[in-house]
Amino acid sequence: MRLFDLKGKVAVVTGSTRGIGKSIAMNLAEAGAKVVISSRKAAACDQVANEIKQAGGEAIAIPASISDKAQLENLIATTKQTWGKVDILVCNAAANPYFGPMTGLGDDVFEKVMRNNVLSNLWLCKLVKDGMTERKDGAIIIVSSIGGLKGSAELGAYCISKAADFQLARNLAVEWGPSNIRVNCIAPGLIKTDFAKALYEDPARKAARESETPLRRLGDPDDIGGIAVLLASKAGSFITGQVIVADGGVTIR
Repeated sequence: MRLFDLKGKVAVVTGSTRGIGKSIAMNLAEAGAKVVISSRKAAACDQVANEIKQAGGEAIAIPASISDKAQLENLIATTKQTWGKVDILVCNAAANPYFGPMTGLGDDVFEKVMRNNVLSNLWLCKLVKDGMTERKDGAIIIVSSIGGLKGSAELGAYCISKAADFQLARNLAVEWGPSNIRVNCIAPGLIKTDFAKALYEDPARKAARESETPLRRLGDPDDIGGIAVLLASKAGSFITGQVIVADGGVTIR
């Protein structure tokens, strides 16, 4: 469909070797975008890039750690050297090294969460801004979480970082909107990924979550991948500074 056609676009997706990030990368590629697969491990990046190519898409692998600014600079520079530009940036990679109350949270862990989940996103956004400004076209998508919409007794630091991502998107949407750069967040609910396994691998906990979800199921990565295509394409060209919640209805209860 014309509104969702991404042919000629170049997309960089962090944390794209599994789960939500992989689904986003695969769906962007299926819509016609050239996709850069990036995460810390080179072998995993190569594997997903090869999957896309075997399916008829275009992809390259550029490993990078979101905690290392120099590696992110290399990620964007290498993308531009290879394909000339970045039209779509998806900041999906994140960290959650602590599960427990805020009272037991060390300063170093809190700083790590904020660096990986917020500051790294700002670094990446600033790295792609100039090219998007020159072309008067760009789509930035930050994968946040419904954790940023409510309090938590176990995931406090993570939720703070995800709420900060909402405001980062709003600020950049206001600043960069005159250059036709759109910045939005996706806030998934509980999605069946390795990252969230601790929240659903216990059968009783999983059943309880499903019973309180209006759609009566947990999410799948592809429930998020399609939203990224919307936000990256002409179909989403008048959406900016927004948070699209995809949680099966949990937060409306």
